[in-house]
Amino acid sequence: MDYKILGKDTSPEALKALTPKDRDELCLELRDKILETVSQRGGHLGSNLGVVELTVALLTVFDYRKDNIVFDVGHQSYSYKLLTGRFDRFDTLRQKGGISGFPRINESPYDSFDTGHSSTSISAALGMARARDLDKKDNYVVAVIGDGAMTGGLSYEALNDAGHSKTKMIIILNDNEMSIDKNVGGFSRYLSGVRISSGYISAKHTTESFLKKLGIVGRFFIKVILAIKDFLRFILYRKKPSMFEDLGLNYYGPVDGHNTEDLIKALEAVKDINHPVLIHIVTKKGKGYAPAENNPADYHGVGPFDLSKGVVKTGKGSYTSAFAGALMDIAASNLKVVAVTAAMSQGTGLDSFSMKFPTRFFDCGIAEGHCVTMAGGLAVKGYVPVVAIYSSFLQRAYDEMITDVCFMNLHVVFAIDRAGFVGPDGHTHHGLIDLSYLNSMVNMTVFAPRDYKDLRNCLDYAINKCEGPVAVRYPRGSSPFESAGPLYENAEDCIKPHIAQDYGTDFAIISIGKMCSEADFATSALKSKGIKGRHINLACVKPLPKKELDEQLKGIKKVFTLEEGIISGGVGEAIIRALGTISCDYDVTAFAVKDTLIKASSPEDQLKTAGIDGESIRDKIECILMQKNV
Repeated sequence: MDYKILGKDTSPEALKALTPKDRDELCLELRDKILETVSQRGGHLGSNLGVVELTVALLTVFDYRKDNIVFDVGHQSYSYKLLTGRFDRFDTLRQKGGISGFPRINESPYDSFDTGHSSTSISAALGMARARDLDKKDNYVVAVIGDGAMTGGLSYEALNDAGHSKTKMIIILNDNEMSIDKNVGGFSRYLSGVRISSGYISAKHTTESFLKKLGIVGRFFIKVILAIKDFLRFILYRKKPSMFEDLGLNYYGPVDGHNTEDLIKALEAVKDINHPVLIHIVTKKGKGYAPAENNPADYHGVGPFDLSKGVVKTGKGSYTSAFAGALMDIAASNLKVVAVTAAMSQGTGLDSFSMKFPTRFFDCGIAEGHCVTMAGGLAVKGYVPVVAIYSSFLQRAYDEMITDVCFMNLHVVFAIDRAGFVGPDGHTHHGLIDLSYLNSMVNMTVFAPRDYKDLRNCLDYAINKCEGPVAVRYPRGSSPFESAGPLYENAEDCIKPHIAQDYGTDFAIISIGKMCSEADFATSALKSKGIKGRHINLACVKPLPKKELDEQLKGIKKVFTLEEGIISGGVGEAIIRALGTISCDYDVTAFAVKDTLIKASSPEDQLKTAGIDGESIRDKIECILMQKNV
């Protein structure tokens, strides 16, 4: 499509020269391009549609060639990418070799910071602002943070530091949960407009400077004026002084986040204040596309879809839905089971649980550390909390898992979704290091089920048979196997190694969890070449069932392990040590991920890039065995 403005000259000078009418047209074009691309490639839709006007305003007021704009999480940066030199490549969004769905320093000099996880923008921006001051430069630093990210404790640590240090920076609080009509309309809108005007701000600071020169008397009058202001605010809004002002920030707002001219006026008014400033804007997630506005959760992150029909949910199974169904079945008979998540009830499949067992469901917000410690408190009092968090995000609760759960041997069950490669979201979202750090945790039992049936059994065992902390890690997407049968007759069966294929004793592959399918392929392919081996699948990876493994490896010396996780500290290394304590005759080679910075692509391609797909494993084993026989 040929756009009037988008795709043409979007230099800082060109953006500043646009008329208000042009800016409105640009916003329409940005939404059109985002909708067209995401419907074809998938991506984060609602958050990007909600910040179109804000992005245009930011790039009208600030110069992206020298100023720093940090987007929290970064899943709302599509408009920014389109306006900073990536329009021609935007169709490659989240594809192999294409542009990322998040800001990436190595992708563009205009991306200030790599983001992907929540609540980091203010901390990063504060560091940049301090570096600017040390270098005696005058560029602007802006952090854009959403209200969801404000549930993360890191953001408050950063706000406290910024307010205390009085470092010059601008923080945009994008609030997409409030109603614009209610909070920005009428008299409230008028007063907010007056307060955010450059004339008001100039007069305010001139008055403060004059009164400070009067010494004790001046400081007394400043306190009186502030008290009167707070009293009037309470009378008009029935609100106490802003928490942000108590932290030492200058607070302005709320501002209509879909009125580009109001946003520009606000940014121009505050950009030269020599203190940290927070501008509270109100936006609508999914703005401009009715299905996304009406169902923002469904349009947070989407795959390709038909724009005319919207996102259509399919009945295709997934590990997430298998977990959710199993948990509800178990919770129906075990009244001590409670579910905990970190602002991901739908993503982890717990939305159904929350409706069926509302008093036994706790969403702690984007605060993984708090989630885990709170779960520890539940466990101390006899409940069995099942904490469902994506693998990549659980990294943020590493310390709490150790000190607040493992050291006390508390019965907390960690349901670790999105383990392994996750596809187009790329390296900030891969769940590749959980096996490594879980292996280092005292008292921790770890399961990696291979399919839906295995997941149900492992979860049942973890909740009803284990006593201390347990982790059940499973991948994103669908199982390569169709087994979704009932629980084992004997619950202990899920902790035993499972012989998946047995063609001979030339070698053995011990696969972990979902990698069972890749090992199946490699073992069968090698058999066709006359190399006959045995494939053993392992669901319980900590503690390792050493005795059972030794029995199933009888007559085999050359052993390979295969896991979708990093090699350092992984299950393969643990198996090498375990078998080494049994016999020095075992020759074990571990196949795992060596480079965690594997970028956006399909999960299948990421396995191939890491060299742990079925074909790669077949070739590696053949090469090793042939060299040995020469």
